[in-house]
Amino acid sequence: MTNLQAQWIVGFTDGEGHFGVSINRHKGMTTGYQVQPEYNVTQHYKDIKLLYALKDYFGCGVVRKNKGKADESKVYSYRVRSRDHLNNIIFPFFEKHQLKSTKQQTNSRKVKKVLQLMDSNAHLTDEGLQQIRAIRKIISLR
Repeated sequence: MTNLQAQWIVGFTDGEGHFGVSINRHKGMTTGYQVQPEYNVTQHYKDIKLLYALKDYFGCGVVRKNKGKADESKVYSYRVRSRDHLNNIIFPFFEKHQLKSTKQQTNSRKVKKVLQLMDSNAHLTDEGLQQIRAIRKIISLR
């Protein structure tokens, strides 16, 4: 199933994907926090081949079992967290092939804004971290 079409990926992402940003405490970071933007698509293990097909298509990211609640034990995710891969593979793809849902369009723009802030090292300052937190708050939840 490595012969995916761009518009199929757009529809699949609109329905099953998520653009998000996590901010986690990390003593080794300048501000004490790590900012982690990501593109994520989840599926039940029965359809894990779709996640591997996305990984093959984009040539980056990982497929991992979701951690958490017992009822999620059979849920897997395709996840891209590398800033380089997000900036140079994922976002250029979705700029060329526009998402259809308002939620996904809004979330992807917000995550792209966070990446731009990170590219200018704003995440390394308290002020920049607060700006990223404010953006993160308005990203729609799945």
